[in-house]
Amino acid sequence: MVKFEEERFLDNVRGALALRGQIEAIVDAADGQCDNLCWLGIGGTWASCLQTTVHMKERSAMEVFALNAAEYNTTGDRRVGARTFVVISSVTGTTEEMCAAVEKLHAAGARVLGFIDKEDSPLAQAVDWCISFPHNEQLKFFMTADRFMFLRGEFKDYDRYYAQLDACLPEGLAAAEKAADEFGRSFAKAHMNDKLHYFVGAGTLYGATYSYAMCYWEEMHWIRTKSIHAAEFFHGMLEIVDRDTPVTVFVGEDSQRELALRVAHFLPKVCDNFCVIDTADYPLEGIDLEYRGNLSHLLMHAVTNRIDAHLEALSGHDMKLRRYYRQMEY
Repeated sequence: MVKFEEERFLDNVRGALALRGQIEAIVDAADGQCDNLCWLGIGGTWASCLQTTVHMKERSAMEVFALNAAEYNTTGDRRVGARTFVVISSVTGTTEEMCAAVEKLHAAGARVLGFIDKEDSPLAQAVDWCISFPHNEQLKFFMTADRFMFLRGEFKDYDRYYAQLDACLPEGLAAAEKAADEFGRSFAKAHMNDKLHYFVGAGTLYGATYSYAMCYWEEMHWIRTKSIHAAEFFHGMLEIVDRDTPVTVFVGEDSQRELALRVAHFLPKVCDNFCVIDTADYPLEGIDLEYRGNLSHLLMHAVTNRIDAHLEALSGHDMKLRRYYRQMEY
């Protein structure tokens, strides 16, 4: 569907923001009983874990780490114990690797907060705390992270920040998505037949880069891609870029912006088929400039939403269609 469903979008963002009271109550009760914070996921949820740990690691002295559920199930992690607080997310609440990981986490003594969309699912029943609301996974993760940092005196303007988000974020993201519509159409038209497309990003946008390449273009559009961290671009990938190589650079506004800009400044020297998407090009009215780095991943998602809508319409390929995922045993 190409049309932007604005009211539905606004309801989804407002609904996620309205969960903050529930999140605060859980974090406030658990904070004194945990020494470290683990974000665990797989696929798209793993990407959200990567985003959240980047967000926290430059701000918090708390031990924070991300685990891939399948890797944890096979290898374990000795950092996980009775004073570990784990955050997970799942749409269906039935993902095999996640169900096994929660069992293993509990065996290690950890407690788990799950953002599980289906409240009657196995995962919803297995976690220690469950919040069920679909959409805006990254926003829910970041609200949890921010509350932990607030309680430790590491986010002193927490109340001011969230007052701005409550008042302005839904409309700001909706405005960005509408502003990106024509760009999304032209981008989709230009790249719908790419044999291989490279996506590059850094900071909180690296998780977005990874997720967009794998979960959207590969899984949903069936277009071959590669995602790479901008910090690693100059240690291999640059050698395979030529005039016709399709490359898109995601540029955010957090502390790793300069890593993505370095790639963006290099590409014109060797490539005629690159695109730079910079979240700084999209205003967020009513939100202070100093907070935009915290929200760059949400702005980028607003832009890529329009690419996806037009790509689906132009290609005729339904994004819900799967060849293998949950269609067969593997």
